Amino acid sequence: MNDAAYVIVVAIGLGLLTLAARASFFMIPSRFQLPPRLERALRYAPACALAAIVAPTVLNEKNGAINFDMTNPRLWAVIAASLIFMKTRNMMVMMGVGMAVFTALRLVV
Repeated sequence: MNDAAYVIVVAIGLGLLTLAARASFFMIPSRFQLPPRLERALRYAPACALAAIVAPTVLNEKNGAINFDMTNPRLWAVIAASLIFMKTRNMMVMMGVGMAVFTALRLVV
């Protein structure tokens, strides 16, 4: 199978899997209830997904090593944004502060 056909097959397959996963919630009968414990656990799924996306970007260096160094501007930006969000609960302010800290530190370091 050549590269173009492989990409097309994979794209179609992933599209069908996504459709099936998302449509399954609409196709389940209304009498079916998730257990309360599972519903509570599902509330944390978006935060877990975000952490899984952000953490490698913040902590990885170009060579693949983990960087907890004090000169890592991404780490300081995430810390500042997290503190602001805990205080204000405002997503726009959090993003603005995080980007401002990251840009300022990147220009300085």
